[in-house]
Amino acid sequence: VQLQASGGGLVQAGDSLSLSCAASGMTSIVALIAVMGWYRQAPGGERELVATIGYGNYTKYSDSVKGRFTISRDNAKNTVFLQMNSLHPEDTAVYYCYITTGRPYWGQGTQVTVSS
Repeated sequence: VQLQASGGGLVQAGDSLSLSCAASGMTSIVALIAVMGWYRQAPGGERELVATIGYGNYTKYSDSVKGRFTISRDNAKNTVFLQMNSLHPEDTAVYYCYITTGRPYWGQGTQVTVSS
């Protein structure tokens, strides 16, 4: 299983940014029931949950991004998206996508930098 993340970059506080992550090497049926999501890791910090989306589009968000970020998925393309609005400097981190039906697989990480 491989995950290819895209998006990210340098923006100013208050701006929006969109991330996407496409999974390959997994059958469509398995991908359909998999949980997909995003974690992030700030410099010197631990990897923390941002948002997840499960089968049936059940979503979960960390309190720090709730109301600002939206996670979604395209099951036909085995792709998960993260729309990030009203970005804060503290959202600066490397964002990692993942997919799991038990064992997690991780993407390569994409840098998001929010300047004040």
